[in-house]
Amino acid sequence: MSSDADLVAQIEILGAKLQEARSSIAARFIGQPRVVDLTLTALICGGHAVLIGLPGLGKTRLVDTLSTVMGLDGNRIQFTPDLMPADILGSEVLETSADGQRNFRFIEGPIFCQLLMADEINRASPRTQSALLQAMQEKEVTIAGQHRALGVPFHVLATQNPIEQEGTYPLPEAQLDRFLVQIDVPYPDRDTEKDILIATTGVEDAVSKPVFTAQELLDAQTLLRRMPVGDAIVDMILDLVRACRPDEHASDIIRQNVSWGPGPRAAQALMLTVRAQALLEGRLAPSAEDVRAMAVPVLEHRMALSFAARARGESIHHIINTVAAQITQVEAAA
Repeated sequence: MSSDADLVAQIEILGAKLQEARSSIAARFIGQPRVVDLTLTALICGGHAVLIGLPGLGKTRLVDTLSTVMGLDGNRIQFTPDLMPADILGSEVLETSADGQRNFRFIEGPIFCQLLMADEINRASPRTQSALLQAMQEKEVTIAGQHRALGVPFHVLATQNPIEQEGTYPLPEAQLDRFLVQIDVPYPDRDTEKDILIATTGVEDAVSKPVFTAQELLDAQTLLRRMPVGDAIVDMILDLVRACRPDEHASDIIRQNVSWGPGPRAAQALMLTVRAQALLEGRLAPSAEDVRAMAVPVLEHRMALSFAARARGESIHHIINTVAAQITQVEAAA
């Protein structure tokens, strides 16, 4: 079998496993297929995600289910204003042995896992939030001058409540940029809510089954990076990211509404996520529609509206979709 044919076969097998993972997740997290796809995208791309939604919409249940389905060792941290960095990273304690010798022993914090749920991450102080910066980027932490590796793979799925802002600390731009995607979790529609009501008020709770192991997820992340991306799609990604920056070359809609735009990490995120989007749709290579589908999740948290735009009630969703549509039309015409 040629290398190209082998790659195609491996991609098809991975696509089938992702469909199985979808079904297993749906057993406990009913409805919201777009939310499921985006969380799977974050994991299959080797990245982190922030879920924005009101309490009670199943964010914690989703992360717990993902831990089972993807075969990952998971921990949860409930962020509060009094949480300290040591509560996340761990600390050294002085112990006295039976013979009277004293030694420091490091006690690992909950960050030493493979899938970390950072619940209501914006409730912690900036000092505590900063404890995650090195972990999210370098997959290790430095404690008492010693580098300590985290789980392999290592993913952070954070949640935020968009309504309650009292006693919260907005995440700094540097930390937001480390999240591969932002996932908005909306209210379920009527039929979905009825299914949830029936499924969760009985005697037994649904159970999801493991589909991946940690090693299989690592292999999938490597395989995803081998998926081909056409030159036209690469150019479209670059054009979209650069068009969202409010510089002298920006369009009127960007200059008039955006105070700062996405950096190169956004283009990297799009290159990965469009591949995952294609896989989830049963295709072997990404298309222009995949770029448009991933534009908002990848760019939303990497852009900020100007004060005047917020006063006018402008939507970052609308601006990104408008720019993405313009870029798609230009590329199609070319």
